Amino acid sequence: MPHHLPDPQSEAAWESYVEDFRRSAHDSVEWIAQYLINIRHMPVQSRIRPGQLVDALPAEAPNHGESFSAILSDFQRQILPAVTQWNHPGFMAYFGTSASTPGILAEMLIAAMNTNGLHWQTSPAVAELEQVALGWLRQWLGLPKEFFGIIYDTASTSTMHALICAREKAEPQSRQDGMRAGLVIYTSEQAHSSVEKGAMAVGFGQNHVRKVPTDALFRMKPDALRALIEADLNAGLRPCAIVATIGTTSSTSVDPVAECAALAEEFKLWLHVDCAYAGPCALLPECAHHFKGIERADSVVTNPHKWLMTQMDCSTFYTRHPQILRQALSLVPEYLRASEDPRAVHLMDYGVPLGHRFRSLKLWFILRYFGRDGVMEFLRRHIALAQKFAAWVDADKRFERVAPVPFSTVCFRLRQRQGESREQSDERNKRLLEKVNQSPKIFLSHTALNGRYVIRIAIGNIATGEQDIELAWKLVQEAAE
Repeated sequence: MPHHLPDPQSEAAWESYVEDFRRSAHDSVEWIAQYLINIRHMPVQSRIRPGQLVDALPAEAPNHGESFSAILSDFQRQILPAVTQWNHPGFMAYFGTSASTPGILAEMLIAAMNTNGLHWQTSPAVAELEQVALGWLRQWLGLPKEFFGIIYDTASTSTMHALICAREKAEPQSRQDGMRAGLVIYTSEQAHSSVEKGAMAVGFGQNHVRKVPTDALFRMKPDALRALIEADLNAGLRPCAIVATIGTTSSTSVDPVAECAALAEEFKLWLHVDCAYAGPCALLPECAHHFKGIERADSVVTNPHKWLMTQMDCSTFYTRHPQILRQALSLVPEYLRASEDPRAVHLMDYGVPLGHRFRSLKLWFILRYFGRDGVMEFLRRHIALAQKFAAWVDADKRFERVAPVPFSTVCFRLRQRQGESREQSDERNKRLLEKVNQSPKIFLSHTALNGRYVIRIAIGNIATGEQDIELAWKLVQEAAE
């Protein structure tokens, strides 16, 4: 069988290699188009058993090359059934996402060019388009012009870099000597686990992460935050950073960022704001109050791959102190020395990774294709759907809504019955969710709030419409009977 490796000395062989790709690429694009048209009719969750795909595939790679047609056939026959369809309009678990068509086209171009933005000269387009696309998004977020932006893979990585900056500001010698014990991070008890993971990775340690109590609406309490900071100061520890959240993972609650900013300024702490999910809503005038004080942050993260129709992965990190980020992480051996022109941005200086994908191309495509007006309509559509679902929950006496609905996520549960223990009530809610998720058309997830099992519906896919939330509510009601 042929190995398909073209002879670089033969123009005809290279053309044949590319022509083989052209034919299969047309077939693949047609498959993608049909997939997007028909995805609503596909099962949203994979039903395979753990290990089933591993057992179905060969244990060793082939010795001889195989055809595109054979590979694509196996993709459809073996791989696709093992995929949980995050791009499905009925996927309303975790945070619903979208792989929009302009992003798909951009990803094809990114893969074809295979560029790597180590420093400016390795790909000026990677470095400069990232500045442009993130400049546009920065304006939408309402951040001041001095904020520098860079794209990482996920919010976990972005938040880790925020903590690296906080460490560098508090203890500049840590780059050479390592971090001394005693620096403390403060975040809400509702914050994403990535804050704690970042503290573990950077060297703060879990025991130096303070989880600040929240109020009845799951917002961090400024008075409790102050008390923890002052207690640590009195104990000889060194408060270092506050991480506030706009749109927490469990309930999408909104921390009082302005009050957090005031405390950060008073105690000279780094303030990082995690709006990985809700960030795009800064575009909407009716959501402006949720973002009060964000312009005072030292760093901010939002994920276009959550609620801005962008493919995984694309996490945008902004800081008003790029010199601190660079000071913490820039390390340039001779083989990476490049232009010293002040306009030549070397992305390798602003992150742990050396390599840098051309993620900005897909963001640029998406912002241009939909425009500000299209993105605003997209967000408002989902917020309206969430409000409608919340109204259905509120009108059914069997259920209780557990949290406010500032964005597009609704948290609810079956009410505890008279004579029923907390454990029995939680188990009944768990069984309800399991019944709902037996449907091939809807996928919801859960969390815990106030120590109780809570069901979440999170709307975020470009194809999700009223018919999808109606089906979800119908399944919930049937499961409750």
